[in-house]
Amino acid sequence: MASSASLEDIPSMDLMTELLRRMKCATKPDKRLILVGPPGSGKGTQSPIIKDEYCLCHLATGDMLRAAVAAKTPLGIKAKEAMDKGELVSDDLVVGIIDEAIKKPSCQKGFILDGFPRTVVQAEKLDEMLAKKGTKVDKVLNFAIDDAILEERITGRWIHPSSGRTYHSKFAPSKVPGIDDVTGEPLIQRKDDTAAVLKSRLEAFHRQTEPVIDYYSKKGVVAQLHADKPPNVVTAEVQKKARQASCLSFLMHKQQIL
Repeated sequence: MASSASLEDIPSMDLMTELLRRMKCATKPDKRLILVGPPGSGKGTQSPIIKDEYCLCHLATGDMLRAAVAAKTPLGIKAKEAMDKGELVSDDLVVGIIDEAIKKPSCQKGFILDGFPRTVVQAEKLDEMLAKKGTKVDKVLNFAIDDAILEERITGRWIHPSSGRTYHSKFAPSKVPGIDDVTGEPLIQRKDDTAAVLKSRLEAFHRQTEPVIDYYSKKGVVAQLHADKPPNVVTAEVQKKARQASCLSFLMHKQQIL
């Protein structure tokens, strides 16, 4: 998708695939999306679909922080110093790392932000950084869902550790309870997948992150999704809202030119 990325490093077997991908992505409109929703609302299911459909890069702040620390970038070194002291990484550092990330060729068409901003202050700092680049958030996808449904979703989740295959005791059970269908090995439940941990995380979400939805609602960029629906229905909703964001962005850009 990024013409500035050299094709010399791509194996010849993958070259045609890469060229076709770039041709497809060249026609895609730019998008800058934020996914907001409580744990278990389906953001992790939908983000890869959005990423592939619109040739965006997926920016998960936890992954970016770990990558910056591992690469020993100047911001990564500062982040590591804070973490080594047991301190939270500052909002300015996280925004700086996002700023670095969106300069990469893979983010040429835009990005999906997942897990950030979690507070209004973070949203304001993100908007300030984007404004300096002459751009802004196009759409905030709010994965709205009732807390009671989330508890049923999360506490019934089972995982095969080595492969990452997931099951659900009600919605997608394994053939033998507690056993992986493919290997016959035991399944596990993550430590976070309990009612007590979920309650704590939901309280934090309602207290800190719901105001972010209000903040972006005043800017007219929030799209409500019915995250309690089946994944394919939510995907259709996401694609509809994303197309609307593209049309609005195009019209605003055209007005600026005129």
